[in-house]
Amino acid sequence: MKRTFQKLGKNVLAGTMALSVLATPAMGSAVDAAPKEHKDKQGKHDVELRILGTTDIHTHLVNYDYYKDAETNEFGLAKTATLIKEARAEAKNTLLFDNGDLIQGNPLGDYKAKVDVLEDGELHPVFQAMELLDYDAATLGNHEFNYGMDYLDEVLDDAPFPYVSANVFKDDGDDNPKNDKTYIKPYQIIKKKVVDERGKKKVLRVGVIGAVAPQITQWDKAHLDGKIITKDIVKSVEENIPKMKKDGADLIIVLAHSGVGDAEYAEMEENATYDLTKVKGVDAIITGHNHLTFPGGFKDLPGVDTEKGTINGVPVVMPGNWGNQLGVMDLTITKVKGDWKVKDSVSSLKPIMDKDKNSLAEPDPAVLAAVKEAHEGTINYVRQAVGTTTADIHSYFALVQDDPSIQIVTNAQKWYIEKQLQGTADENTPILSAGAPFKAGGRNGASYYTYIPAGEIAIKNVSDLYLYPNTVATVKVTGADVLEWLEMSAGQFKQIDQNASGVQPLVNTDFPTYNYDVIDGVTYEIDVTEPAKYDKDGKVINADANRIKNLQYNGEAIDLTQQFIVVTNNYRASGKFPGVRNNTGVELYPDENRQAIIDYIRELGTIDPSADGNWTFAPVGGTVDVSFDSSVNAKDSLPESNVIRYDGVSDNGFGRYVLQLPTEQQ
Repeated sequence: MKRTFQKLGKNVLAGTMALSVLATPAMGSAVDAAPKEHKDKQGKHDVELRILGTTDIHTHLVNYDYYKDAETNEFGLAKTATLIKEARAEAKNTLLFDNGDLIQGNPLGDYKAKVDVLEDGELHPVFQAMELLDYDAATLGNHEFNYGMDYLDEVLDDAPFPYVSANVFKDDGDDNPKNDKTYIKPYQIIKKKVVDERGKKKVLRVGVIGAVAPQITQWDKAHLDGKIITKDIVKSVEENIPKMKKDGADLIIVLAHSGVGDAEYAEMEENATYDLTKVKGVDAIITGHNHLTFPGGFKDLPGVDTEKGTINGVPVVMPGNWGNQLGVMDLTITKVKGDWKVKDSVSSLKPIMDKDKNSLAEPDPAVLAAVKEAHEGTINYVRQAVGTTTADIHSYFALVQDDPSIQIVTNAQKWYIEKQLQGTADENTPILSAGAPFKAGGRNGASYYTYIPAGEIAIKNVSDLYLYPNTVATVKVTGADVLEWLEMSAGQFKQIDQNASGVQPLVNTDFPTYNYDVIDGVTYEIDVTEPAKYDKDGKVINADANRIKNLQYNGEAIDLTQQFIVVTNNYRASGKFPGVRNNTGVELYPDENRQAIIDYIRELGTIDPSADGNWTFAPVGGTVDVSFDSSVNAKDSLPESNVIRYDGVSDNGFGRYVLQLPTEQQ
C-alpha cells in the first residue's frame, strides 16, 4: 500500500548536530573564509546574507550506491542536509536554492518514474526530503525532461517551493507563433525577513531567476518536440531583469543549470555562466550541470578570483554533484542611495567527505526517514535477477581497449533492432551498433566504474552498465558518416609523440567519456600519433586529421557511400554529433536501452562477456608507453596479455596504469 506523505512544518530540522565540518584548504571554509577584510568592511546598517546552494542531486537522496548495493560516504542529500543545518546555524540570514537535475540519475529516479509510478497528489521523494530542509526555490535541469512532460508536470504540481525557468517556453505553434509563454514562471520575488548588524529587522526582496541548457530540445526531442522550445540563456535572463526590478527585486540571484563555459559569448550556448556574470543587475549565481566545482576550478579564465569565489566580480558557486558539496555564498549587502548592493562577498564549498574518503557529515535521520519507503522499494527493485554471467564485467579499461562492458550493450541494441526491422524495407540494411563507457572515472571520481562479479546479474547491474533512461534510436548514415562519427570519438585521446622518450598521458580528461562511442559491426584502428580532428564540442580543429585507420566492413575497406543503420540512443540520434548530424533518417523506439539489455540477457539466460576486438590502437614505429588513470582495484583485473601494468597510486585516489602501444613489428 502506498504511504500518504504528510507534509511537515518548516524548520523541523532547525537543530544542528555537534559535528565539525571542515573544508579542504583548496576549497576554503565558509566559517574560516569569512576573512578579516570581509568583516572589516561590514557596517552597522549592513546585512549579512548567506546563500546556500545544491545542484545535480540526481535523486541521490540517501548515502547509498544502488549499483554496488552498499552505503557510501561519497554522496547523498541526507549528508548534505547536515551541512545545510550547520551552515544555517552559523549565519543570521540564509536562503537555500537548488539548481536542477533532481528527479533522474540513479535507480531511485527510475523506480518512481517507471515502477512505483508517482501518483496524482503524491509528493516525489526528492521533495519529501527537500521540504524538510526548507528550500526557498529551484530551477529545472536538463535531466528533469528525461521522463517526458506528463511526468514532469506531475512532479512539479506538488513541489513545496517555487520553480523558475526563464528560457523554457511552451511551443504553442500557430496559436502563439512568438512562443512567448514560459513553461513555468521565469522568476520569483522572495520576501526575506533579515536582521542587520545592529539587530534591526528588515525585509529584502530577493529575485531568483532560472535557466537551463537550451539543448534539452535536442537531447529529449522525442519528449519535447511540439511541446517545448528553448531560447538563449543570457538573453532570457537579461530580458527579465528590468521586470524583476520593476517588481521590487532588491537583489537578483541566478540559478543557472549551465556550465561555466568560456570567455567568448555565442548564442544558445550550453555553458553560459561566464557570460551571465557580465549581465548588469546579476548579483550572484549558483551554477552546475557539468558536475564540476567552483571555487577551485576555472582558474585560467579571465576575471576569476578563486580566493573570493567570484567571476568578473560576481559571486559564483558550483557545488559539484550528488550532494557531495554544499555551495555557500556569504554576501555583505548595503544600501546605496536607497538601493541594496553587494558590498563584499566570499564563496566557498563545504564537502561531505575529505580527500581520503572519510565522512565529514553524518546522514540526517529525518531525511532518511522521509525517503525510507522509496529507498527500500528501489533496493528491492534493483536486486531482481535477469540472468548470469560466466565472468566479471568491468569498465576499468574501457577507454584503452575493446571492452565487454560496451560489447554487451552494443550486442543487445543490435539484437533489439534486428527484431524491429524484420519484415520492413530496411531488413537487409547493414546494422551497426554504438555504445560508450558511461562509468569510466573522470570527473565523478576513482570509484566511478562498472564492476559486476561473475554469477547472477540483477537489474542493478544492468543499470550500472547503462546509467541513463535513454530510449533506443537508429540513424541512417553513410560509411563516410561512420568515419566522421569515429573521428569525433577519437578525440578522447591526446596526441602521442612516438619519438619522445618516457611515458606520455593518453586520455584527454576534458573529453566526456559518454562521447567516446565505440561502433561495433566495423573494424578500425585509432592512430593517436595524429592530432584530433574535432574538439570535445564537435568543432573541427584539424580539418586534415585522420586518426581512424583501416576502417572496414565485412573484412573490406568501407564503402563511404554505402547506407548503414546505426543503433544508438535518443540522446545521440537527436544531437549534432559529427557523423550523426548528416543522417538521412532517424527512428525513435519506445523501449529503453536498459530494457533491451535486460530482455537480451533474459533470452540468453547466461552470457559469456567478451569483446570481439573490433578496434585497436594503430601500430607505432617503436616502443611507446602511455599512461591513464583507472580504479586502484583494476590492478586485480589486468589483461593476460601484459600490455597494461599497474604503476602505483595517482591523484585523487585513482590508480595509474601504463599501456604499451602496439608496434609495427608486432
